[in-house]
Amino acid sequence: MDMALQSVLSAKDKTDLQRLVTEHNGKINQGRNPQQNLGKDDFLKILITQLSYQDPSAPMEDKEFIAQMAQFSTLEQMTGMAGDFARLTELLSGSEASSALGKSVELTQGDEIIQGSVKAITRGANPQVMVNGNYYDWNNVTKVFED
Repeated sequence: MDMALQSVLSAKDKTDLQRLVTEHNGKINQGRNPQQNLGKDDFLKILITQLSYQDPSAPMEDKEFIAQMAQFSTLEQMTGMAGDFARLTELLSGSEASSALGKSVELTQGDEIIQGSVKAITRGANPQVMVNGNYYDWNNVTKVFED
């Protein structure tokens, strides 16, 4: 069909058609924010669609299906590991901040460099340290000194 269409359209008509298609696609895709990464939900949707539309006289090979299920299992485990690593990072950050209790630190707040002793520490994903009566993000601490 494409060959027949190309032989009938002039160069100007082809250009006009391409412009109209581009404009139409731009309107359809307006407001969409395409993702660069596929998640496990996307993988399942693809697999279900593939199974739904397969040819009954030539179904998917067992090996292909098993390989895809293995890929899905691997993806699910990696997703779980990413969450575990995020929690581990939070724990390590909190532990690191706790070890600074009673020690002198140097931290930056904008352009200002602040020095003082850590008197208190908050817990959580983003621990804060109390220095000179004010709380600062642990991420702002640049040096820790032994007292």
